[in-house]
Amino acid sequence: MSNFWDILYLIASAFFFVAYLIVLFHVVVDLFRDAELGGGSKVIWLVGLIFLPVLTALIYILARGRGMAERQRAAIQRAKSDTDAYIREVAGKSPAEQIADAKALLDAGTINPEEFARLKAKALA
Repeated sequence: MSNFWDILYLIASAFFFVAYLIVLFHVVVDLFRDAELGGGSKVIWLVGLIFLPVLTALIYILARGRGMAERQRAAIQRAKSDTDAYIREVAGKSPAEQIADAKALLDAGTINPEEFARLKAKALA
């Protein structure tokens, strides 16, 4: 019976240890992400995380949690806009540019109205 409790204790302690490591990682990343916090303050927080890790992480989350969320949200938004810009750059012309090019071909008589409609539908898809 004690073997069961030992296994249960091992599972619970492993869970809390991994959860703590995730929190610690987020705190350290947030420290380096925060441009408004001075270097001395960052050092003090890091020293606190080394010598009193659980207490310092808890205090950091309570004191700076709202800022952590805002910086995380801003980082995600920057990554999304960078990804969108890269996709637009790689994809080439915008749908409006593709339709304008097709209209110019239609006006020049290079393509017929059915081909123009097909190119327009493809650009808008």
